[in-house]
Amino acid sequence: MSEAAVRIATRGSALARWQAEHAARLLRRAATAAGLELEAELVVVETTADRRLDIPIPEIGGKGVFVKEVQAALLDGRADVAVHSAKDLPSTTPDGLVLAAVPQRADPRDALVGYTLASLPRGAVVASGSLRRRAQLAALRPDLVFEGLRGNIATRLEKIPPGGAIVMAVAAIVRLGIDLAGIDHEILAPSVMVPQVGQGALAIECRSDEASLRDRLRAVEHAASRTAVDAERAFLAELGGDCGLPAGAYATVDDRTGMITLEGMLAAPDGSTVLRHVAAGTDAVAVGRAVARHLLHEEGGAALLPG
Repeated sequence: MSEAAVRIATRGSALARWQAEHAARLLRRAATAAGLELEAELVVVETTADRRLDIPIPEIGGKGVFVKEVQAALLDGRADVAVHSAKDLPSTTPDGLVLAAVPQRADPRDALVGYTLASLPRGAVVASGSLRRRAQLAALRPDLVFEGLRGNIATRLEKIPPGGAIVMAVAAIVRLGIDLAGIDHEILAPSVMVPQVGQGALAIECRSDEASLRDRLRAVEHAASRTAVDAERAFLAELGGDCGLPAGAYATVDDRTGMITLEGMLAAPDGSTVLRHVAAGTDAVAVGRAVARHLLHEEGGAALLPG
């Protein structure tokens, strides 16, 4: 077999490493099928957001804070490929980089851990650093009290408030093998809580001038997952990228017809207003942008935007 090597940039958390190693496994499998032997090396990048666990994400820099320093490792040549949680990506890709592949998406839903939504005591504390999660839960249960939640995914079970709950991504729970046996929990359907754009999906980036590498990465692309992520990112872009408001989107793709259905959500931070809209079509970008425009201009969402 011919040999190839790739340096994969990633954050240093247990979840980020799992994701990078999973991408490496997919790339090795694709290389073997093409008659190559691929060597993968992780390039661990410590980010400001990982160091400053005492500061809420919106205060550090909001969406993109987990990826900018990893992307810098690509741009300056320290790495060939970067692997991110797609939900961490801003809606636009920096000049010089390209979103080369989206492997098959994992479960995009959120989980309430500690209680079910119906069994949470009145006035209970729910810990979450996500404005999207807080707003939707506040709309469903205005009696709840919210506090921030930062830190390692694997240790978050230790941070469940007494008599309360935390919210976690189902994909993170599964990927890290977190055992919820004996802990009350509820997986929240998208009809209850619209997921974050790209949640459950991985995003593999490389430099845009690396044509041969882009071809190799394309071998791990999952078409339906890529289409769904493209539609959701188009929704976010039409809202204005990191608009600073609670927003989410969830797209599904019919394997038989290619029809894309996307539900988008935009809310006031306190959950007093939660707007939703669903649209369908065969053009991912057009569907995503159409849902965002409807929320902004037909449902009054523009009035929620800051400034």
